[in-house]
Amino acid sequence: MKTIYLMLVVYFGFFIWSIINPNEVFTCFLEIIPALIGLLVLACTFTSFRFTNFTYFLILLHCIILFIGGHYTYAQVPFFDYIQEIAHQSRNNYDKLGHFAQGLVPAMITRELFIRKKVVSNKHFFNFILVAIALAISAAYELLEWLVSSITGDQSDAFLGTQGYIWDTQSDLLFAAIGAITGLVLLSKVQDQYLLRVPVV
Repeated sequence: MKTIYLMLVVYFGFFIWSIINPNEVFTCFLEIIPALIGLLVLACTFTSFRFTNFTYFLILLHCIILFIGGHYTYAQVPFFDYIQEIAHQSRNNYDKLGHFAQGLVPAMITRELFIRKKVVSNKHFFNFILVAIALAISAAYELLEWLVSSITGDQSDAFLGTQGYIWDTQSDLLFAAIGAITGLVLLSKVQDQYLLRVPVV
């Protein structure tokens, strides 16, 4: 439990920082609300289904990315402004890191859930299903961005974060797919080691 408490301290530290004088208050709210909903869901399910600390750590990293994006807006994260300048990029690409995580983390969450609940019996389709679910989540988020933009108009420009790039939505989905595949290739064995410590119910 000490690890969980430490992660909660880090979570709330970044959360408090993110809401102190953010660049755009409305955008900050929109960007960090998934992290707040996620914490609520995990708190409500903690006793009935506790994920491994490894998966909680990945979720924490994703939340930190959301908090940073909420504080600065995704188009104005300072370090990625620096990368944009030295790499001669046409835009601040912090949002692509966010979408990479949006693919990787849900894929690893779903992987642990499916393994422990024995949801998929055919191993040949297992990773394909995980990537498809991660892409479905990413696509749903793109639809949510469109809906918010339609309702609020110019207020949500920073939330959309296209920065004039016409292929932004498609590239967001691509980075989510790359994130999901990267997670499954590089992190599955690590997650499996943590799953070995989970008591068999």
